[in-house]
Amino acid sequence: MASSHPAIEVQGVGKRFKRYKERPTSLKARVTKFRVRAEEFWALKDVGFDVSEGSTTGLIGPNGSGKSTLLRIIAGILRPTEGSVATRGRIAALLELGAGFHPELTGRENVYLNASILGLSRKETEAAFDSIVDFAELEDFIDTQVKFYSSGMFVRLGFAVAVHVNPQILLIDEVLAVGDEAFQRKCLAKIQSFQQEGRTIVFVTHAADLVRQICDHAVMLQKGVIHAAGDPDEVVREFRLSMLKQDLAYATEQGSKELEIVAASLIREDGSSGERAVSGETLTLQVELKAHRPVEDPVISFALHDENNTFVFGTNTDWKGVRFHPFEGKKRIRFHLRSLPFVGGKYWVTLGVHSRDASEVYHVQEQRYAFTVETGAENPGLVFIPVDIDVEEL
Repeated sequence: MASSHPAIEVQGVGKRFKRYKERPTSLKARVTKFRVRAEEFWALKDVGFDVSEGSTTGLIGPNGSGKSTLLRIIAGILRPTEGSVATRGRIAALLELGAGFHPELTGRENVYLNASILGLSRKETEAAFDSIVDFAELEDFIDTQVKFYSSGMFVRLGFAVAVHVNPQILLIDEVLAVGDEAFQRKCLAKIQSFQQEGRTIVFVTHAADLVRQICDHAVMLQKGVIHAAGDPDEVVREFRLSMLKQDLAYATEQGSKELEIVAASLIREDGSSGERAVSGETLTLQVELKAHRPVEDPVISFALHDENNTFVFGTNTDWKGVRFHPFEGKKRIRFHLRSLPFVGGKYWVTLGVHSRDASEVYHVQEQRYAFTVETGAENPGLVFIPVDIDVEEL
């Protein structure tokens, strides 16, 4: 439960970097007085907000907006050029894959090293060690040098250490986008347990629906300044509308891409673009896919969200009895949305390709495509219902 007392106070924070336009190209240039031209740019400018104790805040925004820079300043890794940050309580930060790990040390040695960096004594680390290894699911590899770890093993161990240092404040940068689906669920469950315990959480993500699902507060950064802040639903809505105005994709793509979505489009009945549609007509969602290897029994799905970020409809090939044994080469699949039931507004389309048991995600494009339904004079109300009129003489 969030309190009225701020655990984090960000006041007028600005961060200036130097961007070099040229570099020495020869040894002579390196050892002589080579003049390097540089220009200054502000990654953050006049950023200010409070994070209440026990609350969860999501930082969202397009790539290059300053989210990760801000998180590093809150963590104390970077110093602001202007302004200040005040924090209250022990901080655990998981800011990048394998941060604080030494590749030549084993997983066991790195647990002790990383835990000491995060403020635990050796006695405290020993007490938490078994739980850390169990959470990371690395019992068979804990005495292996981490330079031999996969990226998934890295992030599992890093996250496990971070959440076991008993932090009052947890800072996370995109970790929920790394690792397999089962581990992502495990991370989310741990975050939710921290929320119930009254811990303060700040995380950077591109997963807009995750912000709406678990955050009390959201902050959207754009070009280093706060573009929107407050209620997560409102901030996410503004984020999506802003990205559409800039013609940018606002969601990251995920998946192994063994079966890849190579193109998608919306088509009206007359063959024209479906970016603008009319209530009651058939709108076709056409998806082109390419298998880089034969994939047995994949499921192709889509989902629709409205302007208020509400899920309104979704279906997939499995539910419709369409199977692939296996899916090979290239295919074009068309979903025909008969008698479009919407009477107005914008809608976003998410496409996904996964195994039938959802254990493998081949490709997901979250809300990358959009269409607008025009409201007609004959279509008042919330939905469009086809109505025929029959007159009988009595």
